[in-house]
Amino acid sequence: MKLSIIIVNYNVTQLLRNCLLSIQKYVKEVVYEVIVIDNASTDSSWKNLISEFPAVHFIPSEINGGFSKANNQAIQAAKGEYVLLLNPDTELEGFYMKDLLDFSDNQPDFGCLGIRMHDAEGNFLPESKRSVPDMFNSFEKLFTNFKKNNSKSYYRNDIEEDAIAEVEVMTGAFLLLKREVYEKVGGLDEAYFMYGEDIDLCYTLIRNGYKNYYYGKASLLHHKGESTVKNDVYLNRFYGAMQIFINKYYKESKPMQYSFLKAGLKLRHQIEKIKLK
Repeated sequence: MKLSIIIVNYNVTQLLRNCLLSIQKYVKEVVYEVIVIDNASTDSSWKNLISEFPAVHFIPSEINGGFSKANNQAIQAAKGEYVLLLNPDTELEGFYMKDLLDFSDNQPDFGCLGIRMHDAEGNFLPESKRSVPDMFNSFEKLFTNFKKNNSKSYYRNDIEEDAIAEVEVMTGAFLLLKREVYEKVGGLDEAYFMYGEDIDLCYTLIRNGYKNYYYGKASLLHHKGESTVKNDVYLNRFYGAMQIFINKYYKESKPMQYSFLKAGLKLRHQIEKIKLK
């Protein structure tokens, strides 16, 4: 089997249904499977999809252990040469899956691949192509609206939206990897409950000698934010994930950057908490 598509669901039945319909419509000329793992949703309506999509392998999880843990669990059941981590709040938009797999097959030391994403209004989502966080680009992201073109900033504005290029970090909303490589580097770090795990995985691939690619000629609709409640829990998980990342990669090796990033994250977290009130 060439491809295993892995989807983690949590209380987004209608979005998941639209995602599965888009897979049915657009994934052609590829032998594939779809594995949906439900992360202990409080809304049981996802079970209605089992009869509607009999070819999909649904896995119920008794606990919500987070996005990383659920993906790692689902991939244990995967049979594909490649795995595609796909958010349930996304929709494929074209017959590009075979092209992506052919491209990936032809790249030496292939790590992972992401594609161009946009929201429901057609706005490009800059997290489609990113740099590994460091002291300079993190300051830009946290405290400025600096989006100068031709700048290798946090969001890779030096790379055109429809380009095909080697890029450090893509988003976990659509992340294509070889299953063997995924397992070799240890999969997603389960220290991350949600957010940050995709950055960590992309960086781990680079540190192990692999190359990551942005494929901007293929596009994906991402209903960004529609499945996320912006509250204190969200903020704690988001900024907590960034803290995990800098603890892991900067605390000992780059103590000056670590101190700067830690202070910046704490300040930005407090600013966002004030905005919620």
